Amino acid sequence: MSDWIDVGAVDDVPVLGSRVVQAPGGDIAVFKAADGTFFALRDRCPHKGGPLSQGIVHGHSVTCPLHNWVISLKSGEAQGADQGCAHKIPLRINGARILLAASALMAKAA
Repeated sequence: MSDWIDVGAVDDVPVLGSRVVQAPGGDIAVFKAADGTFFALRDRCPHKGGPLSQGIVHGHSVTCPLHNWVISLKSGEAQGADQGCAHKIPLRINGARILLAASALMAKAA
């Protein structure tokens, strides 16, 4: 098995948006920031489990649609006074393709 799994084209993810990758270990949200940087997190807010993929992307953060927690796309950590972490998924861009770490796709979300 390869260490990296191709999950789609970079053009499949809109700027300031996301796409969900269904994985045995739980859904993963792949985000694209305004500057074209890609990030991947478990699609689950650390607060109440809200779908981060449905949140608003701003800078290198996403705001959870349920209770407005702001989560860093770089680290998965909640920002401000909030505490918690959405698990970060290793991601690579290879040409025009998005690759996620195979081990992260299989691992169960904590």
